[in-house]
Amino acid sequence: MKSRYRFGLVALALGLIAGCTPGYSLAGASEGSGSVGKEDVHLMALQTGSIYDFTLNDIDGQPVALSRFRGKVLLLVNTASFCGNTPQYADLETMYEQFQERGFEILAFPANNFGQQEPGSNEEIKSFCYTKYSLTFPLFSKISVKGGDKHPLYRYLTEQSPFVGEVEWNFQKYLVDRNGTVVARYHHRTKPLSPEIVQGIERELATH
Repeated sequence: MKSRYRFGLVALALGLIAGCTPGYSLAGASEGSGSVGKEDVHLMALQTGSIYDFTLNDIDGQPVALSRFRGKVLLLVNTASFCGNTPQYADLETMYEQFQERGFEILAFPANNFGQQEPGSNEEIKSFCYTKYSLTFPLFSKISVKGGDKHPLYRYLTEQSPFVGEVEWNFQKYLVDRNGTVVARYHHRTKPLSPEIVQGIERELATH
């Protein structure tokens, strides 16, 4: 465990030096944005399937059907413990505390696809997140969000949702409305409490 997290600290240092960024932006979006207006979503190709079709294990290995979140506004985030973006966990928790009672959930999916910045086991990830950031929103078991072993949920998000395109780095975000439709995608460098994301959440929460 110690050797694994010693490696993680090295990955963190490299991530900070690199700014935890691959050096490019989402296709068709500005550096800080990946969202479109909700009215534009309906002009895109129709989605096939739904995020409610998927079941994933939580950080303790227990299966969680995403259909349990039906009717709520969701923010899906691929996360990592040793990334320059890792402090976004604090803003995500603040956001969750602010909006949860209005029907909002954050679903965090640890992944080791970028810079080897999530090298630990689920137990190590859980200990890190709960100890350092006191997270209260749902944290899932580690998955892959890119490549040949990409999880079916992320295959759906990147290949069949209105926002086709690979996940580019840790802490990319997808906003899902109360009907399970992906309505916005936000760049990994766009902080959770930025006006762009907060306004998007407020808009969807106001829709019943």
